[in-house]
Amino acid sequence: MLNRRTFLAASATAAAFPMPALAYSVDTKFKPQVVSIKPDLSPGQILILSKAHFLYLVEAPGQARRYGVGLGTAGQAISGTYDVGGKKKWPTWRPTDAMIKRNPNAYEKFIDNDYVQPGGPGNPLGARALYLYRNGRYTFNAIHGTTAPRSIGRSVSNGCVRMINDHVIDLYERVQPGAKVTVL
Repeated sequence: MLNRRTFLAASATAAAFPMPALAYSVDTKFKPQVVSIKPDLSPGQILILSKAHFLYLVEAPGQARRYGVGLGTAGQAISGTYDVGGKKKWPTWRPTDAMIKRNPNAYEKFIDNDYVQPGGPGNPLGARALYLYRNGRYTFNAIHGTTAPRSIGRSVSNGCVRMINDHVIDLYERVQPGAKVTVL
C-alpha cells in the first residue's frame, strides 16, 4: 500500500499541464456563484451539503462562494468535520486497497504492485487536490478535480468530493491549509 510520505512526495513532483477544454456543459446551478449563507459561519470555512451537491466556501459573514460537486455513492459518502491537511497541483493517484477489492477489474493495473498514476489531464484527481484530515491523520478522501464532469450533481464517487477542474483550481487558490471542512 502506498504510504503517506510516498504519496505526498510523488504528488509534489507532478508537472503542470495545460487544461483540456471542457466538452461537457455544466448545469448553471453548479457553476461557481456568490450566495448568501448563515452569518455565524467563519470566513475560510468550507461547508458541503451532500443532498444538494453543493460546496460553500465562506468568504465573509453571510456570504459564500458556492460550487457544484459530485459525492460518494451510498455506503461511500463521507460526513463530519475535517481539516484541509495539504494541497497539491496535478496530484498523483492510487486507488485505496478497499477500492481495488470492490472493483478489481477497474483497477487491475494497481493490483500486486506499487504503481502510482502520475498527475495530468487523465488522472482521476484532476488538476488540484485538497486532502482531508481528521485528528491529524489523512482520511484517504479529498476535494479534487475530475475527469468525469457529468458526475457533478450526482453521488457516484468512492467517497471523495469531485469538482470541475476549473472550479477546483479556483477553490484551491482561495483555501488555506488547516481550513475547516464540514460535510452534512
